[in-house]
Amino acid sequence: MTQALTFELEAECPWSGARAGRITTCHGVIETPVFMPVGTSAAMRSMTFEQVDDCGAQIVLSNSYHLYLRPGHELIEEAGGLHRFMNWKKPILTDSGGFQVFSLDQLRRITEDGVYFKDHRGGKEHFIGPARSMRIQNAIGADIIMAFDECVKNPATYDEAKAAMERTHRWLDVCVKAHERPDEQSLFGIVQGSMFEDLRKQSAEIVTAHDLPGFAIGGVAVGEDRNTIEEVVAYTTPWLPRQKPRYLMGVGTPWDIIYAIKCGIDMFDCVSPTRLARHGSVFSNQGRISMRRGQYARDFGPIDDECECSTCQNHSKAYLHHLMRQREIAGAILMSIHNVHYLINEAQVARKAILEGRFQEYFTRWSSAREHLERQ
Repeated sequence: MTQALTFELEAECPWSGARAGRITTCHGVIETPVFMPVGTSAAMRSMTFEQVDDCGAQIVLSNSYHLYLRPGHELIEEAGGLHRFMNWKKPILTDSGGFQVFSLDQLRRITEDGVYFKDHRGGKEHFIGPARSMRIQNAIGADIIMAFDECVKNPATYDEAKAAMERTHRWLDVCVKAHERPDEQSLFGIVQGSMFEDLRKQSAEIVTAHDLPGFAIGGVAVGEDRNTIEEVVAYTTPWLPRQKPRYLMGVGTPWDIIYAIKCGIDMFDCVSPTRLARHGSVFSNQGRISMRRGQYARDFGPIDDECECSTCQNHSKAYLHHLMRQREIAGAILMSIHNVHYLINEAQVARKAILEGRFQEYFTRWSSAREHLERQ
């Protein structure tokens, strides 16, 4: 299969397996580890893409399930593809919609061919299977597209996890055959298996038997506690090919990112930066803080003294507190800018530590600071 993506492994930490690399796509180079902001419906909540670019984003995500429903993949194809439609010139990744479909619970019916589901807004019935997911994503035109998989919520029984994993494998075979633009778009396979180590190993072996440009760990952060998530990432990552990009789907707090980087993950995404900002919460070197709290009403310093985002360079916690109290959209915008920049920068700082051969020192210091904050 001709591949539209190349991956160069630049450095690797002998202590942990943390990696620094470069992914080259048709729309530019991505330096890893990388945090990827999520613009689900071809839009970032509370941010413009110019602001996302200013935060240092190298790649953004959109979701093919939502784009299929509105405005429709045919319209996006008519517009010249998603890059032109939303005027983003850098790489884009689209999720297949598997997670969104399976999160509908009572609104969907699973068959061997795919899933029948009702639009979560209008109630109209739709069908998406692996072949149709490829057609939708080929029309949308992202640089990286994801295989259609079945994601089970946790806690799941062993039999439930095994059945979903095996269906994911069968659907991957269909996705590989149905993918029509391998010279322009790179298809990633997804490892499933819930919290069961033997299933994760089996899934990794079967999924990576396909010579795909990259691979992802799916089905985490869907009901497990943090320790379980860490265990799944730690024992699954080594089974993914060393010379291919590794993507941990839907995980994106500062600690999640740093821990996953330690395990050898290259790519991360999450809606948390903008979602938390809309509720008044921001990331900082002192942990997550809420700008709604009265203690910030007369705090004229930035969210984080070390942050170089435009929000921290120009606005105080007192001002952000005021905006949240007044329910001004400007508050969500400014805090979204900070949170997105913060996570992008976390990955970039870790990358620099890996390249300079000091990641063990960096991680030890980072984890010690985390434990101190949790004891407070």
